[in-house]
Amino acid sequence: MNLQEQIAFTGLPLAVYREMAAHLRQVFGVEVGLIPQTSVEFDYNQSQVSGLWVSWTPTADGESRERFKQIVAYYQNRYELL
Repeated sequence: MNLQEQIAFTGLPLAVYREMAAHLRQVFGVEVGLIPQTSVEFDYNQSQVSGLWVSWTPTADGESRERFKQIVAYYQNRYELL
Protein backbone atom coordinates (compact mmCIF):
# COMPACT_ATOMS: atom_id res chain seq x y z
CA MET A 1 0.00 0.00 0.00
CA ASN A 2 1.37 3.39 -0.99
CA LEU A 3 0.81 6.30 1.35
CA GLN A 4 0.69 9.69 -0.33
CA GLU A 5 1.03 13.18 1.08
CA GLN A 6 1.60 16.69 -0.24
CA ILE A 7 4.24 19.28 0.57
CA ALA A 8 3.53 22.91 -0.28
CA PHE A 9 5.40 26.05 0.73
CA THR A 10 3.94 29.43 -0.23
CA GLY A 11 6.22 31.43 -2.52
CA LEU A 12 8.80 28.68 -3.09
CA PRO A 13 10.18 29.00 -6.66
CA LEU A 14 9.86 26.22 -9.23
CA ALA A 15 13.64 25.67 -9.29
CA VAL A 16 13.68 25.00 -5.54
CA TYR A 17 10.73 22.60 -5.80
CA ARG A 18 12.64 20.73 -8.53
CA GLU A 19 15.80 20.65 -6.41
CA MET A 20 13.84 19.40 -3.42
CA ALA A 21 12.12 16.71 -5.53
CA ALA A 22 15.47 15.53 -6.89
CA HIS A 23 16.87 15.37 -3.37
CA LEU A 24 13.85 13.45 -2.04
CA ARG A 25 13.94 10.97 -4.96
CA GLN A 26 17.27 9.75 -3.63
CA VAL A 27 15.59 8.47 -0.45
CA PHE A 28 14.87 4.73 -0.57
CA GLY A 29 11.15 3.97 -0.81
CA VAL A 30 10.06 7.49 -1.75
CA GLU A 31 8.47 8.62 -5.01
CA VAL A 32 8.03 12.36 -5.66
CA GLY A 33 6.38 14.52 -8.31
CA LEU A 34 5.41 18.14 -8.96
CA ILE A 35 1.80 19.26 -8.51
CA PRO A 36 0.81 21.73 -11.24
CA GLN A 37 -0.36 25.20 -10.26
CA THR A 38 -4.15 25.40 -10.57
CA SER A 39 -4.62 29.14 -10.05
CA VAL A 40 -6.13 30.86 -13.06
CA GLU A 41 -4.72 34.27 -12.08
CA PHE A 42 -1.04 35.04 -12.56
CA ASP A 43 0.82 36.23 -9.49
CA TYR A 44 4.58 36.79 -9.32
CA ASN A 45 4.53 35.71 -5.67
CA GLN A 46 3.14 32.27 -6.52
CA SER A 47 5.26 29.39 -7.69
CA GLN A 48 4.68 27.80 -11.07
CA VAL A 49 3.74 24.64 -9.15
CA SER A 50 1.51 24.30 -6.12
CA GLY A 51 3.68 21.74 -4.36
CA LEU A 52 5.07 18.21 -4.36
CA TRP A 53 3.30 14.90 -3.97
CA VAL A 54 5.17 12.26 -2.03
CA SER A 55 4.34 8.57 -2.15
CA TRP A 56 5.79 6.01 0.24
CA THR A 57 6.34 2.52 -1.11
CA PRO A 58 6.09 -0.56 1.12
CA THR A 59 9.91 -0.78 1.08
CA ALA A 60 10.29 2.54 2.94
CA ASP A 61 11.68 2.03 6.42
CA GLY A 62 12.18 4.18 9.50
CA GLU A 63 15.59 5.34 8.27
CA SER A 64 14.03 6.52 4.99
CA ARG A 65 11.34 8.44 6.84
CA GLU A 66 13.92 10.09 9.09
CA ARG A 67 16.04 11.10 6.08
CA PHE A 68 12.91 12.49 4.41
CA LYS A 69 12.17 14.63 7.49
CA GLN A 70 15.76 15.92 7.53
CA ILE A 71 15.59 16.97 3.88
CA VAL A 72 12.25 18.76 4.32
CA ALA A 73 13.57 20.50 7.46
CA TYR A 74 16.65 21.63 5.53
CA TYR A 75 14.50 23.37 2.92
CA GLN A 76 12.23 24.85 5.59
CA ASN A 77 15.24 26.31 7.39
CA ARG A 78 17.07 27.41 4.25
CA TYR A 79 14.07 29.32 2.91
CA GLU A 80 12.61 30.23 6.31
CA LEU A 81 9.31 28.53 5.58
CA LEU A 82 6.70 27.56 8.13
